[in-house]
Amino acid sequence: MAEILNKAFGFIPGMHKIRTEFVAGFSTFLTMAYILAVNPMIFSELPDMPKGAVFTATALAAVVSTLVMAFYAKKPFALAPGMGMNAFFVYTVCISMHQTWQFALTAVLIEGIIFVILSATKARTMIVNSIPASLKNAIGAGIGLFIAFIGLQGSHIVVGASSTLVTIGDISQGPALLAVIGIIITGALLVLKVRGGILIGIFATTIIGLFIKDPATGEAITKFNGPLVSSPESISPIFCKFEWNSILTLDMLIVVFTFLFNDIFNTMGTVIGVSHKAGFVDGQGNIDGIDRIFMADAIGTVFGAVAGTSTTTTYVESAAGVGDGGRTGMTAFFTALFFAVAMLFSGVFLAVPSSATAPALILVGMMMMEPVVKINWTEFREAIPAFLTIAVMICTYSIADGILIGCISYVLTYALTGKAKDISLTMWILSALFILKYALL
Repeated sequence: MAEILNKAFGFIPGMHKIRTEFVAGFSTFLTMAYILAVNPMIFSELPDMPKGAVFTATALAAVVSTLVMAFYAKKPFALAPGMGMNAFFVYTVCISMHQTWQFALTAVLIEGIIFVILSATKARTMIVNSIPASLKNAIGAGIGLFIAFIGLQGSHIVVGASSTLVTIGDISQGPALLAVIGIIITGALLVLKVRGGILIGIFATTIIGLFIKDPATGEAITKFNGPLVSSPESISPIFCKFEWNSILTLDMLIVVFTFLFNDIFNTMGTVIGVSHKAGFVDGQGNIDGIDRIFMADAIGTVFGAVAGTSTTTTYVESAAGVGDGGRTGMTAFFTALFFAVAMLFSGVFLAVPSSATAPALILVGMMMMEPVVKINWTEFREAIPAFLTIAVMICTYSIADGILIGCISYVLTYALTGKAKDISLTMWILSALFILKYALL
């Protein structure tokens, strides 16, 4: 049995525990299950894309891609259609560019195929390994702040403001109050080193949400929408709906490039950030098994396009499971299993409000700040690009932009201070492409 588990998931009895991987898988699922509600809502803006079909496609994409990660890459990372790319799909490609959703799905499919080729040839690995260690550490810390900000914003602890863009919300009531209570409970459990503290915190906060009202609706924050059990809706209206007559157009080239560009660097940032927390990064900053991680991500994108949804990518919320001790593909397997079950029990998992998952995101984000101490802040050639990576990532709400600006500033800082010979050829090429991207915006 032990040998089977090791071959299947990289699970080593004595080093790993099934219970720990189970709890970690559930934690990851709960922190990213919001996509099952958000994705159908976004796609409902488009005609002939039924919310029920999109829900099923979203869940299937998560299940299949995460299983590939579990059995092939053997890492505790979960995948699902990515936030940001779904908005680009709907609001930019379909609404602003006046393209059909079939056109956009074709672009996602092509991007996924290119992704598979890049992963198979190890070109993507070469790109990632060419990033200096200081930038990788900055990316890890930046990702931590990024997901913490997602949690703060999603729970209304941080809200929009006309004069300062953001400000603190009303933490005396509603979702913000519930999230604050959740942070206190989960934080105490972590301090006491309670196994599964993040998961327990999510459940405790969800239950408390039954007794706290949302001022906007006057209803309890935690509520069941029902029905408790229902059969998944067919994906036939959106399955394999491609528009082949547009694949040689300039618009297709632009859309494919944008999908591919954002997919590569958002995934790269996520993998680097979560891998730091999981201990998958060696002394040289290289990530164990990164080739298989990228291939799983690429296969997930291809399958997601076939099923009828936007780019499937590795989720930064995987850090929640890693924070609860997940270290092998068994964590991903359990996450996929919960996504499969969620297809039947949508009313149950949707009852977990964002204010209950926000404490997990915020506190895991805190944990992911650890790599920042590895940056030499007294060496400005290293410190300036690292700081810009973190700052831009948070202030632009974009992992990709943080990485791009960090790489550009690294090359310019070294080149302008007499250290051009220390810059790798790959970094030169990448920075030139990044500058071109911004120049053509």
